[in-house]
Amino acid sequence: MRLKKGIYSRMIVSFGLLAVALLPFSQAAHGETPVQKLAIVIDDFGNNMDGTKEMLDLPIPLTVAVMPFMPSTKQDAELAHTKHHEVFVHLPMEPVKGKRSWLGPGAITTDLSDAEIRKRVQAAIDDVPHAIGINNHMGSKATADERVMRIVLTVCKERGLMFLDSRTTHKSVIPALAKEMGVPYMMNRLFFDDVYTYNHISKQMDLLCKYLNSNDENYIAIGHVGPPGKKTADVLRKSIPRLKQSAELVFASRLSMK
Repeated sequence: MRLKKGIYSRMIVSFGLLAVALLPFSQAAHGETPVQKLAIVIDDFGNNMDGTKEMLDLPIPLTVAVMPFMPSTKQDAELAHTKHHEVFVHLPMEPVKGKRSWLGPGAITTDLSDAEIRKRVQAAIDDVPHAIGINNHMGSKATADERVMRIVLTVCKERGLMFLDSRTTHKSVIPALAKEMGVPYMMNRLFFDDVYTYNHISKQMDLLCKYLNSNDENYIAIGHVGPPGKKTADVLRKSIPRLKQSAELVFASRLSMK
């Protein structure tokens, strides 16, 4: 009788461990929301770019980053808000390489005075309706400059906005400064379309899904309207069921840290 009790006890433990191991699959089968979270950010709205409609029509929460002072800035921000997406200011910032003409109007560059940087950040926020945060457009040089970013983050704090570091440089000072200043911030983990081919975008989606399935970290991934816009939108649309199996799709603001 003692032997049977031992066997039964081990069987119960084994079944318990198996149930725990299968829990994620059981949750997915019953339609329960995964614990892990994924935010998808789409940059470069504001200039009547290709893929604008396709992106805004996606049936998932998007964080829509709109460039200020452009022909369709207000139109795109209003439409994104109407479609219940989240709106950020896509603030043009100086890169290490590249022409300044690529940045567009109102860019934040490292040669500007403190007062001019503050003025430009405030004007950009005012130009994008419904914005609750900022992320950088380009900016590999500016986001590594402590003086520049301290001013930008000060304005964010004053206006109650958060900052998403697009991570265009590993030298970014944003995480350390944001923590010091108490500004909510987030960090991009992956670009879908840094190369404008359907094959590359699909491979980046595969890589994202691999990341999501290999650990329980939250992720932010960035795509774009413009040259890759329709391709990225198509890959995203086709990948929605796959993504939902691995993560809860949320706005970037849900993943902010201090």
